[in-house]
Amino acid sequence: MIKAILFDMDGILYNSMPSHVKAWRETMSSIGIESSPEDFYMFEGRTGHSTINILFNRCFGRDATPEEAATLYAKKAQRFLELEYPESQPMPGALEVLEKVKALGLQRIIVTGSGQYALFDKLDKHYPCFFDKNLIVTAYDVQYGKPHPEPYLMGLKKGKLQPDEAIVIENAPLGIESGRAAGIFTVAVNTGPLPDKVLWEAGANVLYPSMQTLAKLIETFVK
Repeated sequence: MIKAILFDMDGILYNSMPSHVKAWRETMSSIGIESSPEDFYMFEGRTGHSTINILFNRCFGRDATPEEAATLYAKKAQRFLELEYPESQPMPGALEVLEKVKALGLQRIIVTGSGQYALFDKLDKHYPCFFDKNLIVTAYDVQYGKPHPEPYLMGLKKGKLQPDEAIVIENAPLGIESGRAAGIFTVAVNTGPLPDKVLWEAGANVLYPSMQTLAKLIETFVK
């Protein structure tokens, strides 16, 4: 019996990925690392340091030092703040999904690879009474980011849940891999530019084209 829904945040609750992508590209370009927007949609869900190390290895053949990674992530976070705050935009359809989930009596848990408190502070404004701050998993709660199962296993732990008592809602390939690796039924919602094939190949159990569509059909798999 399903007791909870585990929500990713960027790309599911908020239409914040374009700002993340822009902030990442500008930050990395400033030190000579070029990238494409698709890179960051594919990296979505990783911790910031993991993303930086992938790009450093691709460009320089080495990991970033802890000091380099900390400095770059701080710059990226500040740039994201300038782009996104205070006008973070809720994802169309997300509120309708949350209303249905709440009406069904299910817990709502956030599992995000982000450490952007600019968005966490917005939850009470855009989604009042839907989330308990003790039921949010962030980059600071885990050692390994998505696609490792640890983030979603931590979500289960915080909710006192077994894998078959929860459903994951994700938009990112690495997040889908993480949810499936944790043994949880994982719903993909393609809110970004990646082809559906990428989300299916990541292991999605079902796939919807938007949160609006999910809102109409969520009862079909919440039993």
